[in-house]
Amino acid sequence: MAKAQARRTVVFGMLGTVLDQGQGPRRWEKWRPTVALCQQEDLLVNRLELLYPPSARVLAATVTEDIRQVSPETEVRGAVVDIQNPWDLEQVYGALLDYARSYPFQPEQEDYLVHITTGTHIAQICMFLLVESRHFPGRLVQTSPPAARDKGLGGVGAHTLIDLDLSKYDKLAARFEQEQREALSFLKAGIDTRNAAFNRLIERIEQVAIQSRAPLLMTGPTGAGKSQLARRIYTLKKARRQVSGPFVDLNCATLRGDAAMSALFGHVKGAFTGAVNDRLGLLRQANGGVLFLDEIGELGADEQAMLLRALEDKRFLPVGSDKEVESDFQLIAGTNRDLQVEVERGRFREDLLARINLWTFRLPALRERPEDIPPNLLYELDQASQELGLRVTMNKEAQEHFLRFATSPEARWSGNFRDLNAAVLRMATLASGGRITREDVDEELTRLRAQWTKGPALAATASSVDLVAEVLGAELAAELDRFDRVQLADAIAVCRQSRSLSEAGRVLFAQSRARKQSTNDADRLKKYLTRFGLDWDDVSGRAAEADSRLQRQKLTS
Repeated sequence: MAKAQARRTVVFGMLGTVLDQGQGPRRWEKWRPTVALCQQEDLLVNRLELLYPPSARVLAATVTEDIRQVSPETEVRGAVVDIQNPWDLEQVYGALLDYARSYPFQPEQEDYLVHITTGTHIAQICMFLLVESRHFPGRLVQTSPPAARDKGLGGVGAHTLIDLDLSKYDKLAARFEQEQREALSFLKAGIDTRNAAFNRLIERIEQVAIQSRAPLLMTGPTGAGKSQLARRIYTLKKARRQVSGPFVDLNCATLRGDAAMSALFGHVKGAFTGAVNDRLGLLRQANGGVLFLDEIGELGADEQAMLLRALEDKRFLPVGSDKEVESDFQLIAGTNRDLQVEVERGRFREDLLARINLWTFRLPALRERPEDIPPNLLYELDQASQELGLRVTMNKEAQEHFLRFATSPEARWSGNFRDLNAAVLRMATLASGGRITREDVDEELTRLRAQWTKGPALAATASSVDLVAEVLGAELAAELDRFDRVQLADAIAVCRQSRSLSEAGRVLFAQSRARKQSTNDADRLKKYLTRFGLDWDDVSGRAAEADSRLQRQKLTS
């Protein structure tokens, strides 16, 4: 029976043009990593693939001959790699990648090691990456010089094998996982959220925030937590030393007229009446850090054009100046509007949207995350305790009573977390001895019901023209009586706050349904909408194309 052939050990290594140097007899007194690797007592190198640049042929020949003397069983193969600048990452990686791709690996018969002690730091990094990506199907080997007492005596030092399979490094893998868990928990303010879609969203935001400096666009209704999340993203990036500058935030809805350009881009002294001093502007204040522009859809056309230039070129002109200034910041933008619809209406620049739309994350409304209301209630109780300077608790009966209401279709949470925060703070402030009871909860629920009953009616009256015109188109909306227009606007507003046709129907027909023996709220609402040529997708904001609304057939009476 034939004896199985022993596996051969093959080492790939860059020639160390500094560490492997040496001429004359005294070179044997110096520790040379490539030569020493082939002298290790417990590592037999059957073949050494010695990589070197064209300029190092003479040194490569010397090292090859010395290895043949100290390790006759080692076959040395020299290979010239086309590296002109050993500190050029792209050039070094490209040359080594080309070499690895063309090499005839035989992993069934040979074991491969990649020596990362020699070469420039750039070469060592490239070798590491190519082993990690399995372009070199092996392990890393690192050599170290002899102890100080053996220096000058030709000591061979030691070597260490490194396997990049992290499954063999349980503690290291656990550290990575723990760090990621801590980052995700921080972005969620330590709240143990249970909504699977929201948790996946936060995971993706954490990944992008750490890996990218491109603009982030966060959409979602007012009060969904965009501002708080933006600040936590900044804090996380600063902890990872990815930004060094400050966090600068601005609600663009507060900008009006000429002051908007000055606030954002600064001005020079004398630029306009009242400009008695230079002003940096928020973009320059954010240099090296993060600029958060909430409600970016409120910016005027001129400000949008200037912001686009600042994002693309990192340069812009302050008001009244003929000299450009620079600022390198990461932009996080927030909006509760559909910016694509705003583009179609001519209110937002398409090129600016394309620039900030690389990473877009929609934060869901509180009503879309009912399973997250209980942990957020506990969080808000802690926040109220800190604000009031006393420990606030909620007995079990009160907590269950509040949560039944909070997770029901009746609870609109139109202000999202702002409503929840205000409700808890009111209950905590009025609670005797800091303990919220069933009676405290009942008082707050009465207040919330009244608030949410008035809200849609007032909003419908104030914005019925815009809301109905948005859905039907201006021409068809103009044909409606005022009575029908206000009523339809209220129905649309409720649909946009609801997760389904059935839920919207339960809210709209909450009183009359109690007097009916059998109810089908979804069908009632569907028939009502059909009177205007509408369906659920139209009024819930899920229609694919806003322009298609302008093409509807005439209303039926």
